[in-house]
Amino acid sequence: MSKIARKKPIILTLETSGRTGSAALAAAEELIADKTFSTPVRHSSEIFPAITGLLQAAGLEPSDVEHIYITTGPGSFTGLRIAAAFAKIMHLANNNIKIVAVDTLDCIAANIIDFQKQTKADIKKVAAILDAKRGEFFTAVYERTQVSSDSDSGFATPMAGWTKTVDDCLLTPAQFIEKFADAAEPVWLLGEGLVFYRKTFEAKGIEFVDEKFWQPSASQVHKLGYNLALMGQFADPLSLVPKYLQRPDIRY
Repeated sequence: MSKIARKKPIILTLETSGRTGSAALAAAEELIADKTFSTPVRHSSEIFPAITGLLQAAGLEPSDVEHIYITTGPGSFTGLRIAAAFAKIMHLANNNIKIVAVDTLDCIAANIIDFQKQTKADIKKVAAILDAKRGEFFTAVYERTQVSSDSDSGFATPMAGWTKTVDDCLLTPAQFIEKFADAAEPVWLLGEGLVFYRKTFEAKGIEFVDEKFWQPSASQVHKLGYNLALMGQFADPLSLVPKYLQRPDIRY
């Protein structure tokens, strides 16, 4: 048995809701390795080689996996289906595998913790932004409820030091600016929806996190997913479906 396998549970995590997917392998709270897919929007062709490579490098077999954590949206319709289908297939092969569903916007917003550690920025409000097409954006807003610590616990659920004050919704940039732009207490934006549309969100009371923190990642899915698992918040494999906020015709 691999030394890694002695630490339970062995966890596979997938992030396929955005343009560039990723996978990660962990043992309980310890991240063992992660892999970012080499080409954007190639989730279906890269997911199995990435997972196989992670397991082989750790000396593990698919049968060693006990938990699978995935982002379930909002996001790319095709990418979300790929992750959900993979998790269901793994559960069918081994019904002892437990699945955790992580909200994509929570995963993106959690990057603010690393940004604050690096920049020491005093941020009290953050919003995650994803392109939903047709001039609308998936959005969620979070507010800091206590001073951040040096803990690596991340955005647990309930989130450590942060509260999700506006749940996942669809807004136009104009609607977002009207509702949330506040020069006295700026809201900081991050997320892949800004890649092509940052200028449409520019206004007084809006700040932008560095672009390297905009992308969701499998390693962040692990942090959030493990906290949910500790609280027993597992998804039902039979009823598991991606989280859609509009008709499933989103394309990247």
